Amino acid sequence: MVTTGALLHGDVPRHLAFTPDEAPVALQLGGSEPGDLARSAKLGEQWGYDEINLNCGCPSERVQRGAFGACLMNEPQLVADCVRAMRDAVSIPVTVKHRIGVDAVEEYGFVRDFVGTVADAGCDVFVVHARNAILKGLSPKENREIPPLKYEYAYQLKRDFPQLEIIINGGIKTLDEVEAHLQHVDGVMLGREAYHNPYVLAQVDSRFYGSMQTPLTREQVEAQLIEYCAAEMARGTYLGAITRHALGLYRGEAGARGWRRVLSDSKRLAARDLTIFDEARQHLREPVEFFE
Repeated sequence: MVTTGALLHGDVPRHLAFTPDEAPVALQLGGSEPGDLARSAKLGEQWGYDEINLNCGCPSERVQRGAFGACLMNEPQLVADCVRAMRDAVSIPVTVKHRIGVDAVEEYGFVRDFVGTVADAGCDVFVVHARNAILKGLSPKENREIPPLKYEYAYQLKRDFPQLEIIINGGIKTLDEVEAHLQHVDGVMLGREAYHNPYVLAQVDSRFYGSMQTPLTREQVEAQLIEYCAAEMARGTYLGAITRHALGLYRGEAGARGWRRVLSDSKRLAARDLTIFDEARQHLREPVEFFE
């Protein structure tokens, strides 16, 4: 997620550059001024993004001070104006990610009317985080855990708007859960689980898209990651800025804690030495003794 201000007044390459291996990739924008969003969406299209997504779900106070995120759900006509402006500016899809309610608003009609208003502006893909956003009193982390999940609200949106693409999000951890949700909606978004346990994605292509290709092993993923680290460090990137996003690669495997510990060591990371991966990997290769 990038704010319109960061794009229009900041370092565009730093915010928008990505490698071809990452594609297809969506750019989520934070903002509430239609003109600024249109210009930012255009930048995203020029940099090769496949989708522009408007953030109407983030509950943090910092985001609220910027007048975007979940608080925009209280202004559906403004969101519609923003979507319309972005759609006029780009040829790639414009989508919206949102919650099902704000603060104490529990009625399904609130999210139904929000989606209906925004859909009238031409948005046909909605990513529904099936919790309320509590704008005061809860941290962003607590907002992902405390408000109860109401998956039925997302299911009902699909029934009420069958022509729209409804994608469900929130608390989903396994591919079995994904399969169950797909009986009711068009798609599933994995958020935190995909970050903390990325190898959960390894079976997605074969299970849901009919791919016959053997997925990469964790070790093959690691090897490609090391190549990526070398290329990025040559451009001045801090090694820890990459490794901190790979700590979950071996989650659930024996020795994963040691892997995480080594790749989190600031002194080792500051040395800019890629043998840190060899050291981390040793924790996954503990010798096994056999006794007769």
